[in-house]
Amino acid sequence: MKLTWYGHSCFLMETSGGSIVFDPYAPGSVPGLELPPLTADLTLCSHQHRDHYYPQGVTLTGQDPVVGMQRILSCHDGQGGALRGDNIISLIDADGVRAVHLGDLGHPLTAAQVENLGRVDVLMIPVGGYFTIDARQAWAVVEQLDPWLVLPMHYRGEGFGYDVIAPVDEFLSLAKNVRFFDTNVLDLTQVREPMTAVLRIPKKS
Repeated sequence: MKLTWYGHSCFLMETSGGSIVFDPYAPGSVPGLELPPLTADLTLCSHQHRDHYYPQGVTLTGQDPVVGMQRILSCHDGQGGALRGDNIISLIDADGVRAVHLGDLGHPLTAAQVENLGRVDVLMIPVGGYFTIDARQAWAVVEQLDPWLVLPMHYRGEGFGYDVIAPVDEFLSLAKNVRFFDTNVLDLTQVREPMTAVLRIPKKS
């Protein structure tokens, strides 16, 4: 399995069974970011806000990915969705890896959600707060699920992201085995130990 992060909450997942794009963002929806043309077998969006919902930005191959998939309903806020509506968590089982994309999760996971997810190997988790869980809430979710690879997302980075959301630093102060990468691509076959991986968005030339 290979994961490519395009900033915010957008990932391309490539597996032996096919490819999936999570939460592609619309042009102009995320300050400092521009989604490149993407091709995949499937697009999964956690909800229909423009910074997570731009399926037309992904060219579909016409093939169905051969992966296990589960989608779990959650909320975009801590008030049962009253503020921002629903959020869908995606679980993909491929290449012997169970990977979870939390979308814009806005609350701690319930016991039922944790039970439904079961074993989690890779966790893509929002950490910036304001629109989602914040750093401390995010770390509590990490402790609930105990993944061996954590990929923080939906934070304000150098030159990109919303001013109202926090940088990744507070989350990293709580995290374990933090490793910084000089690329936005991570081949999971090269991950030899549990870690929190911080990927880097390439600067425009």
